[in-house]
Amino acid sequence: MGTFKTTPITVLETISKEDFVENYYKPQKPVLLKGLTKDWPAYKKWTLDYIQNKAGDQMVPLYNNEPAKDKQSVYAPVEEMKLADYIEILKTKPTDLRIFFYEILKKMPDLVNDFEYPDIGLKFFKKLPALFFGGGESKVFMHYDIDLPDSMHFHFDGHKHVTLFSPEQTKYLYRVPYSIHNLESIDMDDPDFKKYPALQYAEGVTANMEHGDALFMPSGYWHYIKYLDGGFSMTLRALPRSPLKFANMLYNVVIMRNIDNFTRKYWGQKWLDYKDRRAIEKTHKNILNLT
Repeated sequence: MGTFKTTPITVLETISKEDFVENYYKPQKPVLLKGLTKDWPAYKKWTLDYIQNKAGDQMVPLYNNEPAKDKQSVYAPVEEMKLADYIEILKTKPTDLRIFFYEILKKMPDLVNDFEYPDIGLKFFKKLPALFFGGGESKVFMHYDIDLPDSMHFHFDGHKHVTLFSPEQTKYLYRVPYSIHNLESIDMDDPDFKKYPALQYAEGVTANMEHGDALFMPSGYWHYIKYLDGGFSMTLRALPRSPLKFANMLYNVVIMRNIDNFTRKYWGQKWLDYKDRRAIEKTHKNILNLT
């Protein structure tokens, strides 16, 4: 067992648009901004109590830390519950249940009055602001976003820990083919360097987030997220601007995902086992010249 090589993320209170573009957006470097939300109504209003009081009887799909098996869809929830009841759990006890991609415009559109799209140099896709909820035992498996956005990730009412790896580190991370995640058997909190030796070469960045913090996650960055207590986050996404990344995004969404869904439907666990073997074989080839 071991520990990943990581360094703390750069933390700034404020930054100008020009400095952000020059020092973080163009070089695709993550940064944590503490003061970006402090003038928003959301900074004072957005708590679990606030969302709970607005939730009514909305039914929401919930996910846990267990990976999908055999022919199960990765998008299939483990259960459904009233949002108000789920938030009560978040407020009272640790849980691994989480909400993935709660679409604000469809579910609670008046929330858009509580925040602004930051004038920071990103061309945000304004039709898809989304919330993510988790409890004190919730973990979001290591992955990168399939549509390769440049993202601003804002956290509210709680604490979470984020580990980031740049796309250049992919060769060490046991990426599973036809997917956007690495081997789900890897314990990201206590990696087994004997079983997965390439992990010892990976170098990441860590960020501890609290209420109001904004995390810039550049396009294609891997992220592993742990909720330290009950809370929720909002992600604003900007579509990739480079032609190559835009083409890769289209491939991921239109071709790769459909190939994986189709093959999994018919092969089930055999397909998953095959992909895992290929991930190990390819990653170990990548480190032959390093050992």
